[in-house]
Amino acid sequence: MSDIKPYTISIESAKLADLQIRLSLVRFPDELDHADWDMGAPLTDIKRISRYWQDDFDWRIVEKELNKLPHFVTNIQCDGFDPLAIHFIHQPSPVKGAIPLLFIHGWPGHFNEVSKILKPLAEGDGVETPAFHIVAPSLPNFGFSEGVKKRGFAMEQYAATMNQLMLKLGYTEYVTQGGDWGCHISRSLAHLYPANCKATHLNFDSANPPEFAKNPLLAAKHAVTPYTKREKHGVGRSKWFEEEGSGYNVEQSTKPQTIGYGLADSPVACLAWIYEKLHDWTDSYPWTDEEICIWVSIYWFSTAGPAASMRIYYETAHNVDNRIDKMDRQKMMTYSPGVKLGFSHFPMDLHVRPSTWVQTLGEVVFEKDHESGGHFAAFERPDDIVADVREMFGRGGGAYGVAKGVTGYCA
Repeated sequence: MSDIKPYTISIESAKLADLQIRLSLVRFPDELDHADWDMGAPLTDIKRISRYWQDDFDWRIVEKELNKLPHFVTNIQCDGFDPLAIHFIHQPSPVKGAIPLLFIHGWPGHFNEVSKILKPLAEGDGVETPAFHIVAPSLPNFGFSEGVKKRGFAMEQYAATMNQLMLKLGYTEYVTQGGDWGCHISRSLAHLYPANCKATHLNFDSANPPEFAKNPLLAAKHAVTPYTKREKHGVGRSKWFEEEGSGYNVEQSTKPQTIGYGLADSPVACLAWIYEKLHDWTDSYPWTDEEICIWVSIYWFSTAGPAASMRIYYETAHNVDNRIDKMDRQKMMTYSPGVKLGFSHFPMDLHVRPSTWVQTLGEVVFEKDHESGGHFAAFERPDDIVADVREMFGRGGGAYGVAKGVTGYCA
């Protein structure tokens, strides 16, 4: 375990100075009269946050706070690719028999989304309230993990990296929690490593409707059961995203290099690209300018640069051939036997699917409908995520005892 080393975030002063110069030279676009969020991030918002980023934001103070978390780095190698230095948070629980939990972020998320749930999940009593050893990596190409230089790093490789990390830490059995790409990577882990990934709790509904040929009982139930209030709202929310909110997905899945120039060269372009999602994908979360600047700065100062984070879309969209084990979007939405699933449904997420849809994915042992909340649930509604994870894996929960509690490697 000698190559598992403590990690300290320390951005070079030259990069801080470069950011200041770029912010001082920004050239803003104009805006139509009465333009609103339907056209994208409003000019007044971007001007205000840009000024805050330049004049009031202090990365060194943020860096000091971030470094209070237990950061580590280790090398992980996937077949056919060079080793990558993977950054991760590792918070072992002091409770004997705590459950290893892998928290997986998505785009435009990052490792620090775990910060609000880290302490409460680690501090359960292990009897009435389950306790967790928590591992929260920066995915390859994200945050303070290294970027990939070779084409073809797709779902199999992201899943392999996460699985190898957990095994390297001594967690031969573990569970996952995530949304967005955290959901997709969890689903890939369920298919590829069911002996290790024993259960997943997801706050993202990525599923197809049941088909009579594949899911006859669920298809019949879907056909005759009226939608609940949540499911009716979900139809509208999902339709909005598909028609009005998914343009970024098309660009990043087809031409990530092109948009990458803007994100790598202009901090304001990076801010606008990400801030739009922070606004549109949450449920009226009261973002402060400080929170937004921290969030975007993790991308701006990321090891591989903000453009690298978008390549996961392209590689996954083009990861289709005749191999049985090839993980593309449709493979991830097929039944995964032996891995228990739990879902927390938040009304302002991107895909809000009926229960009969998500039940096509595997043995669903937990579902909870929430009255409010959006896409970044661990950050936006941390109390709900903590409560749901505890219920799913606690005594009497559908995934109780599913993963062997181990001490692991406490780096």
